[in-house]
Amino acid sequence: MTKKKKNAAAAALCPCGSGLCLAECCGRYLTGGAEHLGAPTPEALMRSRYTAFALGDEAYLLDTWEKAHRPEAIWARGEARVKWLSLKVLEAPAPEGNTGRVRFVATGRTSAGAFKQSENSRFLRGADGRWRYVSGEVDEQS
Repeated sequence: MTKKKKNAAAAALCPCGSGLCLAECCGRYLTGGAEHLGAPTPEALMRSRYTAFALGDEAYLLDTWEKAHRPEAIWARGEARVKWLSLKVLEAPAPEGNTGRVRFVATGRTSAGAFKQSENSRFLRGADGRWRYVSGEVDEQS
């Protein structure tokens, strides 16, 4: 990637919908970011994971998934990926000790059309102080 393209990518708005540029928002946590894996709250981790899905950063998604619940891969070889369009955080209460949760609705599009995914995600803070995604209850009716 040329320096000009790299600067343009860093200045682009963050896919998480914060209104900040990617470099100032979730980009600092993604693979290769200045604070890699260091999202300070469950909401920040959830937003950065949404951004990683939107940008195709599989390494970050796997690294921020609680090991006991983590799949071997995010996407199967040749699998068509969702184009993520928007994220709305519905609820992000303060963590209780080392556990946290975030409710959100994400809008995406596939070749079959647009859809919404509503999820109540659970997070754990490990002994290393880093938050990781554990699992999510998906509301199929969204």
